[in-house]
Amino acid sequence: MSSNYPVPAGNLERQTEVRKSRFVARVAPVASREEVRRWLKQARADHPDARHICWAYQIGCPGAAAEAAMNDDGEPSGTAGKPILGVIQHKDMGDVLVIVIRYFGGIKLGAGGLVRAYAGAAEAVLSAVDRVVQPSLVRVNLQLPFALEQPLRHWANLHGAVLVSVDYKTGVGIGLDVPEEHLDQLTGFCGAHGMDYSLEE
Repeated sequence: MSSNYPVPAGNLERQTEVRKSRFVARVAPVASREEVRRWLKQARADHPDARHICWAYQIGCPGAAAEAAMNDDGEPSGTAGKPILGVIQHKDMGDVLVIVIRYFGGIKLGAGGLVRAYAGAAEAVLSAVDRVVQPSLVRVNLQLPFALEQPLRHWANLHGAVLVSVDYKTGVGIGLDVPEEHLDQLTGFCGAHGMDYSLEE
C-alpha cells in the first residue's frame, strides 16, 4: 500500500530557448511503463523533426520510488535524462514523466550547458503544473475469464484504478492498483461476477 504523495494534476507543456536551441518540456502523470511509452510515442508523432527527445520518470512515492528511468536520446551521457530526473526528485513528486524535446539551433552548448538547459526546461514545466495528492492505493491481483476483461477495465476507469499488469493464459490475470476508498466496491464487483482476487501485502 502506498502513502499519500503529490502527483501532477494533469499534463502541461512549456517552452524555453537557450542559444537558439528550442526546448519543449512536457509533464504528465503516469502510473505504468505502458503510459510512459504512450506519451513518448505521442511526443515523437508531434515532433518528428526534433533532434532529441529526452525524458525521465519516477513511479511511486518520492524518495522511495517503485520505478525510475531516464534517457539521453543521443545527447552526451548524463547531460539530459539525469538532470531531468534530478529536478523531478527535487520537486518531491511521484507518478511523473517529464519529456524534453530539443530543436538544435546550430550552437553547441557543451556538457555543462546541456545539463543546465535540460534541468531548466524540466524546472519550468514542473514549477507550472498543478499538484494533487495521490490517494492511497492497494495492489489487487485478479483471475478472470476473457469475457470479463472489458467490464473490469471499464470499472477501473470509473473508479480511478490503474492496470499495472495483464497476463493471458487460460484466463486473464490482472494486477490492479485500486484507491483504498473503492476496495469495497471492487469486492462487490468481483462477487457479482464470480472473480477470484487477492490483496498484496
